Amino acid sequence: MNFLLTGGAVFRDGTFQNVDVAISKGRIVSVSPSLSQEGFSVIECQDQVIVPGFVDVHVHLREPGFSYKETIASGTAAAAAGGYTAVCAMPNLNPVPDSLEHLWPELDAIARDGRVRVYPYGAITRGEKGAELADMPAMEPFVCGFSDDGKGVQSADQMRDAMELAKQLDKPITAHCEDESLLTPGWCIHDGEWAKRNGFPGNAPESEWKQVERDLELVRETGCRYHVCHVSTKESVALIRKAKAEGLPVSCETGPHYLILCDEDLMDDGRFKMNPPIRSAADRDALVEGLLDGTVDCIATDHAPHSAEEKSEGLRGSLNGIVGLETAFPVLYTQLVRPGVLPLDTLIRALCVAPRRLFGLPGGALDEGADADLAVLDLNRPHMIDSGTFRSLGRATPFDGWGVSAAVAMTICGGEIVYHDLPTREA
Repeated sequence: MNFLLTGGAVFRDGTFQNVDVAISKGRIVSVSPSLSQEGFSVIECQDQVIVPGFVDVHVHLREPGFSYKETIASGTAAAAAGGYTAVCAMPNLNPVPDSLEHLWPELDAIARDGRVRVYPYGAITRGEKGAELADMPAMEPFVCGFSDDGKGVQSADQMRDAMELAKQLDKPITAHCEDESLLTPGWCIHDGEWAKRNGFPGNAPESEWKQVERDLELVRETGCRYHVCHVSTKESVALIRKAKAEGLPVSCETGPHYLILCDEDLMDDGRFKMNPPIRSAADRDALVEGLLDGTVDCIATDHAPHSAEEKSEGLRGSLNGIVGLETAFPVLYTQLVRPGVLPLDTLIRALCVAPRRLFGLPGGALDEGADADLAVLDLNRPHMIDSGTFRSLGRATPFDGWGVSAAVAMTICGGEIVYHDLPTREA
């Protein structure tokens, strides 16, 4: 089908331009003011912005192995509703994709049920057990990078070997940084004043930044492209800033919840339990500063659905992980862009430009000949976040019931409308 998007402000070359976008056979065929509407289904986008489809480099789609939590179908439907046209899926599955044989079930599910583009990770170690390297060379043509997300690689020697191999394969190592020797048994939240005041065992920031520090030294040795998952501490930000100043091939992400919340916002509810935990106000502010100065490259949700039962045991008993694909943009826009903390173009770059650049993913430019992967954003759509309406099978979000001022109005992937919530306009 042929579409013509007209009346919107289109994000191109770092600016918003008043041009029309014509789409045919899955591609953008023209970008220009006042295009002819003949032969096109016209989509009116007045007072809206049109941007390249968002990319989330850190999601858990749970299939194969844990389809009661999420499926490729439900997770990518959630992604589409959030304005995402591409996601990178973490390997904590069953089987763990640590060989080509174990990767095929995930690839088959993606081909069968994916509503948006899905790029899987291969595991760093077999079974994510940290003892033996996965068959990274066999998986390399089919994965966006290698990660043992959910578990830090505890052995420096093992991580060095992985980096050397990844360097040869020209793929990034995407690291969940967590030194397990520095963890308090039974931790459930950040080791801060709120934890002490309320009697909860805490997760020390050192457990993250000490492993970031170790890995950066290994990057100096190997020259491997290295990406730090879900950065949550001010010390990690400072270390990564210094590494970038040295010219090391280092990047990182943080999540919406780390940019907006701090431990003083916590409630004894599974919706607030994740790894790493929501940390102090000083950590939150350092992450925002890092996003503004380019230290933090991109925003990734770490979308991690669980069943209602698995999230029903408060901070102590619930599993780690929250969902985020359907809330990221409206919450970030409302809490950071609208008050003037973050420019809109900075947010757009963190959600759709930088992730593609870092992981070598296609798309990202709304130009003639490009794949028609884009999102239409309504910046004036006040509403309440209601987890009961989520496409995801997961419902646990700390933002449930929050008022937001913006929404995703439409998502187009490969020229197909995969999500549509444009308001009805009177003639």
